[in-house]
Amino acid sequence: MHFISLSATTSIDFMGKLTQKYLFLSLIVFCLLYDSSDSSCSVEQLKDIGCKWVILGHSERRHVIGEDDQFIGKKAAFALNEGLGVIACIGELLEEREAGKTFDVCFQQLKAFADVVPSWDNIVIAYEPVWAIGTGKVATPQQAQEVHVAVRDWLKKNVSEEVASKTRIIYGGSVNGSNCGELAKEEDIDGFLVGGASLKGPEFATIVNSVTTKKVAA
Repeated sequence: MHFISLSATTSIDFMGKLTQKYLFLSLIVFCLLYDSSDSSCSVEQLKDIGCKWVILGHSERRHVIGEDDQFIGKKAAFALNEGLGVIACIGELLEEREAGKTFDVCFQQLKAFADVVPSWDNIVIAYEPVWAIGTGKVATPQQAQEVHVAVRDWLKKNVSEEVASKTRIIYGGSVNGSNCGELAKEEDIDGFLVGGASLKGPEFATIVNSVTTKKVAA
């Protein structure tokens, strides 16, 4: 099991010293070797301070900053080629779910990764329905499971059966101590991408234990 800590840019060096080998570091990153953007970090900067993983395709990058699927895919390929692991976020807007386009949106986002990544060995897929991020709304276990199993089936058909079996697919979107237990029971939910609840020690421990218990039971 991996615990991956997402740190602010100004804290990532401190987090690296604090966690040492026990936690990997993660940051949403603008993946260029030498980045002229004042608001972003390059892969080289992150590697210099010990970062091991990056989150790509998060909803803010897609829907606020305007990164499209192809650009996110290229960032993922670059990060992987530079030796970083990638948490590849996918997920639909509320209007897309209500229009019955959840699978179409998620598969299109997946294809942008699959078209360019050199390997799936260091990729974790995070399904985050945009309408559930930080809103207090959460997908039901059944809603989350149906997307996770569809994603795994897409990988089987479009990448390989081995990749479909080995790739971890985690859920994010208002996960907390109250709903994590039921979500973790679903067969294709391999873990969680946790936001606000990760700042509450006892509650975060409950979330971690829900996944640990599932792993032990399996």
